[in-house]
Amino acid sequence: MWAVVGLGNPGAEYAGTRHNAGFAFVQGVARAWSVRLQKRKFQARTAEAVRRRETILLAQPQTYMNASGQSVRLILQGTGLDAERLVVVYDDLDVRLGEVRVRAAGRAGTHKGMQSVVAAVGTIRFPRIRIGIGPLPEGEDAAAYVLAPFAHDERPLIEAGLERARGALDLILAGRLEKAMTVANQKTEAA
Repeated sequence: MWAVVGLGNPGAEYAGTRHNAGFAFVQGVARAWSVRLQKRKFQARTAEAVRRRETILLAQPQTYMNASGQSVRLILQGTGLDAERLVVVYDDLDVRLGEVRVRAAGRAGTHKGMQSVVAAVGTIRFPRIRIGIGPLPEGEDAAAYVLAPFAHDERPLIEAGLERARGALDLILAGRLEKAMTVANQKTEAA
């Protein structure tokens, strides 16, 4: 079993915002796998799918971004999973819009949602997929920027990034984390 958790903020006012790239990712995976995120469990909207004869729990924490770790801790406790079987997907201002970065482990950096997850699970050793929403425009307030929706001309870039992230997830779930990092961490042509 694996758990795939996309970070974001619940509520219609946050739908489609940059900070909800993790939610958008999990929603897209659920759609592609023909499951619905509707069950309320582990303080999250969840769905289960079977891929390659293995159960995958998809989750969107409903605790708000800065408290995402509460939900992730409940997921690990409730499923009995080790953190190495957890994939966290989230937005990253330090990665160019639409680019994807995959890591096997690492610190949370300045991302408050990841800080919460790392503190709650007590380790930095779990795979993560970072979806680029940056860079922050000069003079722009970071909080306002991440809580704003994607501009019309940004939509194709973020959609392409979400698609690349889905490819990376498939590799991770197949036990090919190193390959996922090699493929996903390449810069896009516009870089």
